[in-house]
Parts: sequence; structure tokens; C-alpha cells
Amino acid sequence: MDGKAKIYVAGHRGLVGSAITRNLAEKGYENLLLRTHSELDLLDQQKVISFFENEKPDYVFLAAARVGGIVANNTYRGRFIYENLQIQNNVIHASYLSGVKKLLFLGSTCIYPREAPQPMSENCLLTAPLEYTNEPYAIAKIAGIKMCESYNLQYGTNYISVMPTNLYGPNDNFDLEKSHVMPAILRKVYLAKCLMENDWDAIRNDFSHLPVEGVNGEAEKDAIIGKLNKYGITSGSVEIWGSGKPLREFLWSEEMADACVFIMEKVDFKDLISNEKEVRNTHINIGTGKEISIRNLAELTAETVGYNGKFVFNSEKPDGTMRKLTDPSKLHNLGWKHKIEIEEGVGLLYDWYLKKLKTK
Repeated sequence: MDGKAKIYVAGHRGLVGSAITRNLAEKGYENLLLRTHSELDLLDQQKVISFFENEKPDYVFLAAARVGGIVANNTYRGRFIYENLQIQNNVIHASYLSGVKKLLFLGSTCIYPREAPQPMSENCLLTAPLEYTNEPYAIAKIAGIKMCESYNLQYGTNYISVMPTNLYGPNDNFDLEKSHVMPAILRKVYLAKCLMENDWDAIRNDFSHLPVEGVNGEAEKDAIIGKLNKYGITSGSVEIWGSGKPLREFLWSEEMADACVFIMEKVDFKDLISNEKEVRNTHINIGTGKEISIRNLAELTAETVGYNGKFVFNSEKPDGTMRKLTDPSKLHNLGWKHKIEIEEGVGLLYDWYLKKLKTK
């Protein structure tokens, strides 16, 4: 990519998009096209096409998506499949119509079967049933992979799909209902610690920055306690959904962004074709190839935050897939490998969260 090329980052305010935007800026890319949802609704096909016609970006990072944790995925199934299909269809097709040189589509490792062999290579795709709780989201992302491959084969475009593992980092979603497991555990542990220490200034500050179901830091103490208890946060204990036994892989979001920019700079679709007759599984896993149990993640978070209470694992709630470890060897062979391990990363995320709570 040329340093002055027009680069559109769709979803630049989210966890993924903001990390990619920072990485591009740090590498000297000057001409970044950024639009908020209010400025450009990616669900509106005509507005998306008009944007591409007017701006004519050279490169596109498609990081915009409707995302959430196991609760949100299982609850808002229709919304997740509709909005994700609509967003990616609009952006990919508009990129083709306007002659975008290269596009990077970001998916998720939930595209792989629930019982996929571990670690999961790219060739596991569509070999068995998906995990039920996030099936609509996964199907949308699979459709995105196939759309990129199909446009490349029919129209000669250069669209690459990447499947990051579970991400965490700056601008993560700490909503207690809709967040992924890492930020959810960290915020729960932090609030439980504040409760144990009777630090109501800190609790109110947290709720002021991130209200819970409409309850903010100015609410009555009983109202705040009610919301904390609803999400399993008490003075001395934190409830975690599931048994704590599932194993998960985590990647610091800024490293994911570095991998994405590396791929856009160094890799083309033609480099990913292994079978000329049947072109499949050209997507690239982005992960660490290492995993940690939810129980051990909770304990690591408690140690990082300084929380001395207990954890209650609610086995009546779903665990989701028991293992979901990527095989990142394709990416390693292309020349990129992660550096930040989970022990360092949890500390980095906690530091970022505390700084967020100090902002006005």
C-alpha cells in the first residue's frame, strides 16, 4: 500500500477497527477515510454505494460488524445474522463497483465447527455443525468469506479474509450484558473488588462511564446494587457463566491489527490458492495457538486486579464450545507471529480500563 493511498476503515471506532486505524497511522499512512455510524449507515446499500463512488478508496479494511458475547449472540439471533450479512454485502459489493484495489474482511474463529479438531486449521471450515449459540453470526461470517472468494474468482478482485481469535484490548466492550468474556470478567472483578472495599466513589464513577441498563452513577445505592447482583457481582463473590472448564485463546487487539496491516501489505489472494480446480479455505487464521481455561482466566484477572473474593461458576448457564484453539501456522509461514502473552495482556487491558474511568 502506498503511504498516500486512500484507505477506508469500516468500523473504526470498535475494538478491531480502532486498533487497525492506530496501526495504520503509526506506520505513516496519511489518507484514512473514517466515518461514524451517524455519518454512514452501512446497513443502507445506496448510501454505501454513494460513499464509495464519491470517495473512491484504494484499500478497505472491513472491520464493521454487529458483535457480542454468548448472551448477545444467543438472544439477538435475527439481528446478528441480518445486520452482519447486510453490512458485509454492501461494503464488499460497493468495493467491487468502485474498483477498490484490495479489501481485508474480518471474521471470527466461531466459523469453525463446534467439534472441530484442535487446533483448528483453515481446512476445518464447513466440515461439521457449528456451535448453536453463535450460529447466526458464524453463518454470516462464512458467507463473507465465500463472497470474497467468489468475487475474486469471477471478477478478479483481491479480497482476503482473516479470522481473528478472541480479541481483547483498547476500546473493548465492557457492557455487562453484551460484552465478550474477557472484558466482562475484568469489569465484574473490578466492581466486586470495589464492593469488598466499600469504595462507592469508584463504583459510581464506573457506572457514570458505563451505565448498566439505564442505571448510572447518580442512581440510588440500592438500584446500583440491584444491577450488580443481577450480573452476579456481590461483596465477596463473582458469578461466571458456565463451568469454567472451556478453553479459550486470546489475542491482544493491537497485535491483531498489526497482522492485518502486514497481510494487506505483503499478501495477495493468489498467494493463498492451493488448488486451482476448487479454490476453498483461502482465509487466514490470526491467533496465538495458545489457550487458557475460563477458570484460570478469572483467577489471572483476580490476581491482576487485586481481588481476593471467590468465583461462583454457574453450570446451569451454557459453556459454549469447549475448545476453540486456532492453528496459526499459515500466518506464521507468511511471516507474522504474535508477541504479547495473556499474562501481560490482562495487565494492559486493566491499565487501559482504569485510564478510561479517569476520563471525563
